[in-house]
Amino acid sequence: MIDKIKALAIEQGAWEVGFSKIEPPCEYKNLNNAISIVVKLSDSVIDAIDDKPTYTYFHHYRTVNALIDRITLRVGMFLEQNGANYVCVPASQSHGREYHGLYSHKQAAIASGLGSIGKNALFMSEKYGARVRLGTVLTDMDLSAGYKKPLEKSLCYDCMLCVKAGPAMALSGAAFDSENPDKKLVDAESCSKYMKEKFQLIGRGSVCGICIKKCPYRGVK
Repeated sequence: MIDKIKALAIEQGAWEVGFSKIEPPCEYKNLNNAISIVVKLSDSVIDAIDDKPTYTYFHHYRTVNALIDRITLRVGMFLEQNGANYVCVPASQSHGREYHGLYSHKQAAIASGLGSIGKNALFMSEKYGARVRLGTVLTDMDLSAGYKKPLEKSLCYDCMLCVKAGPAMALSGAAFDSENPDKKLVDAESCSKYMKEKFQLIGRGSVCGICIKKCPYRGVK
């Protein structure tokens, strides 16, 4: 089943697929396995970002999110066809609390061993760096055959480029600590407020991408 799920997700457009055991949200307490989907963003689109997002980046961001939602739905339907239950976590949607989704894509992807959290507070794929978007499927299917050990090392090391480049000055510069995952790396409210004020004409201030552009880590070649 692990191989079939991977093959299906990659056929639909995923670049990486990971599996992990999770503590699910209370409303889906039996869905304690997660499938993480990684889709890489276009280098050309990201490279065109300078001191503000581009219209092309906004379109690309939304299109990739739509692709991820399609991939997770196809994977979820496959799981149900094979006797399991599933819930797809939307690629980009606040759920109840502002700035939080139904379940953390980053948390699931870290648990699956696909990467770590950078000083930009974004998920950084070990293979592709910060230029990725994530999707997650929660399920009660036993996926233990696909579990991998979480990545222990930081991919940022001493780099502070994203912290210095962030126009909202919202990044603390602290490194992610797996022992203290709730440690605040970014002032999400300040970041969101800056985008809405400065980038209102581009996607109504819903995207930025500067810290992604500035990150020099491009993954394992």
